[in-house]
Amino acid sequence: MSDFTLAELCAVACAEAWRGDGEILASPIGLLPSLGARLARATFSPDLLLTDGVARLVTATGEAEGWMPYRRVFDVVWSGRRHVMMGASQIDRFGNQNIAQIGDAARPERQLVGVRGAPGNTICHPTSYWIPNHSVRTFVPRVDTVCGIGYDRAAALGPHAARFHEIRRVVTNLGVFDFETPDHSMRLRSIHPGVTTTDVVNGTGFPLAIPAMPEETRAPTEEELRLIREALDAGGEARKELAR
Repeated sequence: MSDFTLAELCAVACAEAWRGDGEILASPIGLLPSLGARLARATFSPDLLLTDGVARLVTATGEAEGWMPYRRVFDVVWSGRRHVMMGASQIDRFGNQNIAQIGDAARPERQLVGVRGAPGNTICHPTSYWIPNHSVRTFVPRVDTVCGIGYDRAAALGPHAARFHEIRRVVTNLGVFDFETPDHSMRLRSIHPGVTTTDVVNGTGFPLAIPAMPEETRAPTEEELRLIREALDAGGEARKELAR
């Protein structure tokens, strides 16, 4: 069982974003982030809270274990006790995210899903991103519309307003990224097997902080592969995000 797919590798990378969070509400958006959160709960982060998005708290395999009506989620959001993993149609070097529209706001070329809850998510609690197609169309010098707030904008708001702001990870089909640099600009944290730093640089529309010897993204353990294939994603649904 030592062979693994890119989807399984990315699921583990997504799971790692919640490592050490303790008793916090995990809110994954998308197939692979959801698999990652459930995998984290089933292995190294057993205190994570998972919700069905309506009213139940659930286990990694979906059994009900508690009650949290959706209106209660906002109490958790405002207190910093939530960690969401969202998508991004555009993201820049300081972590500003766009999911609203492409082009000039007065006459956009393409309308997307809208700002949604991104501003509140990013300013109120830790946020990570899952981006299945790492390219210069997504990793841009400047996002067309700011939905999720990056480190430069959070700093401008001041420490009181941005006390819970943290962009934890950006996971893509090429690697894992963070903002652990002096100016909080994006850094290559690890690179997936078979990917080169040239691949990453060519797919990124702004300068990245790149270590001299980038780490390789952690491979799934035998137990993680067993859980994914037998219990958490036996039908292989999560890989569909990469197939798109």
